[in-house]
Amino acid sequence: MIAIVDYGAGNIKSVINAFNFLDKKCTLVDKPENLKEYSHIVLPGVGAFGEAMKKLKNNGMDEAIKEAVKSGKTFIGICLGMQLLFDKGFEFGEHAGLGLIAGDVVKFDESRFDKPLKIPHIGWNTLEFKQKSPLNFGLKELEYLYFVHSYHVVCDDKFALAKTTYGYEFTSAVWHENVFGFQPHPEKSHEVGLKILENFARL
Repeated sequence: MIAIVDYGAGNIKSVINAFNFLDKKCTLVDKPENLKEYSHIVLPGVGAFGEAMKKLKNNGMDEAIKEAVKSGKTFIGICLGMQLLFDKGFEFGEHAGLGLIAGDVVKFDESRFDKPLKIPHIGWNTLEFKQKSPLNFGLKELEYLYFVHSYHVVCDDKFALAKTTYGYEFTSAVWHENVFGFQPHPEKSHEVGLKILENFARL
């Protein structure tokens, strides 16, 4: 059973459609006490880091997520949902994240770009997988996925499942024990993204 965390900050419809296409049953969950009923949890998200964390905290979903991860449930954060996994985000100030993986979320540093590039980073770009994990099983070392973001994760390379280059190289997918995160949107990334979600559902 797959729970999709519904906290008013997610691109939920396309995630539901992707799992429905894969014939994988998923349910929207907005009550933290209900997360324990599910084996797999998806944290989607679009918008600002601080506001999203505020929404999670307002009904106790932040602590429910931490408890679910601690209990060993399979977990994936998508886009902003991946960023929320980390210690801090620096979008419109400094905000504490879920702290499930050590690291920070920072804005693209345009001073490091060799040529002018548009922020946010929008469109198709490559993920270069740095590790073999259950979620990239059956995929090539280099795959294209769809991105929409202005901030990216900075973390230890031991957590980096994949990296992407936009102006400079950054971590675009992470893996730590039972927790996965993807900066791009698998649910909008055609066959490759569907394969990632299918692999997730099979764990």
